[in-house]
Amino acid sequence: MKTFTSKERVKAAMNLQHPDRVPLMCQFSIGSMMHQLKPNPVEFWYDKNVFADGLIRLCEMFRFDGILVSLHGHSDKWKKDLLKVECVEEGNCKLTYPDRTEVHSWTDLPLVSFAQKKIMPAIENIDVEKDIPSEISYIPVSQNLYFDLDKASLFDIFDILYAKVGDTVSIHGEITSPFDYFLDLVGYENGLIALIMEPDKCKSILEKFTNGILDLAVQMCDKPIDAIKVSSPFAGMGFISLEQYQEFVLPYERKIISAIRAKGVHVYIHTCGSITDRLELMRESHTSGLECLDPVPVGNVDLEDAFERIGNNLFIKGNIDSVNSLLYAGDAKAEADVKKIIETGKNRGKGFILSTACSIAPMVTKERLMMLSQMIDQYGQY
Repeated sequence: MKTFTSKERVKAAMNLQHPDRVPLMCQFSIGSMMHQLKPNPVEFWYDKNVFADGLIRLCEMFRFDGILVSLHGHSDKWKKDLLKVECVEEGNCKLTYPDRTEVHSWTDLPLVSFAQKKIMPAIENIDVEKDIPSEISYIPVSQNLYFDLDKASLFDIFDILYAKVGDTVSIHGEITSPFDYFLDLVGYENGLIALIMEPDKCKSILEKFTNGILDLAVQMCDKPIDAIKVSSPFAGMGFISLEQYQEFVLPYERKIISAIRAKGVHVYIHTCGSITDRLELMRESHTSGLECLDPVPVGNVDLEDAFERIGNNLFIKGNIDSVNSLLYAGDAKAEADVKKIIETGKNRGKGFILSTACSIAPMVTKERLMMLSQMIDQYGQY
């Protein structure tokens, strides 16, 4: 068998084919990136060149076959209205603005505190045409944390990366599910109640967000990328029922995914936690593959069962437990867990990419991450 490039390995797996070896590509949490790189945390979050260089360094350091670009649309707008910068120690900086403070550190995502608590709008008071933007101008990263998208440099990060790595590794973009934007708008508790009490209004909001995300995704497809990840962490069993998934997630993600695939770009859905009851439904989204497939105890997916049910149609990217197999396990258990996953994916799957199920936990050591490529060398050859 010929020797594949990293990019070719990932593309083969996404095409449900076997390359020379199992491809390796994990998603880094921001905390994990910080832990490994120890960059200036403010620059790493806001500067596209610093972020791009960090992504490349991590890919090279751990011999990954691909790079996931979780943030795009960087700008210098964060400097506007900045009142004060306090770096109390190396790797810990506090930015003060008139309306908020931001703490950027080596341990996790930026921690944002607003002077006034955000008031979530009642769903009955939302004017879908006026209150929901037609263009997506932000990423709802986590509670209180938003990444503003600069239209002038919306996809610069992909050009920067490609200029430096070319076709040597697979580059993937990321968008966020309409369901996430909906929950961010109205609040998690209110949003779940609204699914029951105001389903038609919820669908109108979801449709408006869907159209904006679809436009963003289609534009992203014109950049030098091989795939787009759909971040949909709240679509699992622990959050919404199977029926709610079918009604409030599936049709909107399917619309976006179909548009991406029509552009000749692969798509995979990232849903955390327990999803074993909805694997076949997720396949109906027209996605190319699924990411996470969290095993017990983080989720409830058995990898062999997943391959048997959906492996003829979808590639699988997963499913190492980042906490219980990489962070806390002893060497023997860590190696045994990863070996089992490699052999299951290699022998049962048409298309398989070895990855942590969800993001790499922030404090997983360098040695444990280097172990993954070593295990591929030993057990991952086709």
